[in-house]
Amino acid sequence: MNTIRRTLLGFPLTGIAFAVAFILMSVFFSSCDKKVKNEVVKAFSDPHKVPSLSSFDVTTLISDSGITRYRIKAKEWLMFENAKEPYWLFPQGIYVEKFDENFHVDAFIMGDSAIFYKYKQLWELRGNVKMANLQDERFFTELLFWDQKKREIYSDSAIHIEKVDRIIEGIGFVSNEPMTQYTIRRTTGIFPMKSPAEEQRGESDSLKNVRDTNARRYAPQKKGEKS
Repeated sequence: MNTIRRTLLGFPLTGIAFAVAFILMSVFFSSCDKKVKNEVVKAFSDPHKVPSLSSFDVTTLISDSGITRYRIKAKEWLMFENAKEPYWLFPQGIYVEKFDENFHVDAFIMGDSAIFYKYKQLWELRGNVKMANLQDERFFTELLFWDQKKREIYSDSAIHIEKVDRIIEGIGFVSNEPMTQYTIRRTTGIFPMKSPAEEQRGESDSLKNVRDTNARRYAPQKKGEKS
């Protein structure tokens, strides 16, 4: 009568030993499987990494103290309301219009990406950040903070300002929300703005197209002015 010999790693096992080894191996693999599942569930349940709400192609109005203050346009809006410090993320850029007390647009801000910290009421815009006010002044920088509690806009990065008659460049600035009262922390250059005739003589069509930025196309219109 033939005897069936069971081995584990080359060592012979009796029937009882084989059963015990089988149970131990089952428990080991079951524990590993539970560990992997727990890690996966933990990763997907992290409130700081997983948005509680996702919206796309959004246009919405934001109120402050019961008064409509801003209009937001964004391709993607991710809300992390369950994070330790709730925040909104706009990874594909944002365009914000600010209204005055008569619901007229008095300034706008746009950037390649943005984060809004809900409790701090603080915006952080990065990338190609552009702003404009009703005095036809344009502001360009790579990093911008907008504190809605203090009603001020500021940056420590390089700033490029285009006024009607001159261009100002510097490092860092602070301004009120309508961008009408601002201070440059360190001015690095002031240059006269060319007249339309000088620009036409000195610039090619391609350079003119470069100057026709989104900031100019999206600039807020003065009351009674046609776009």
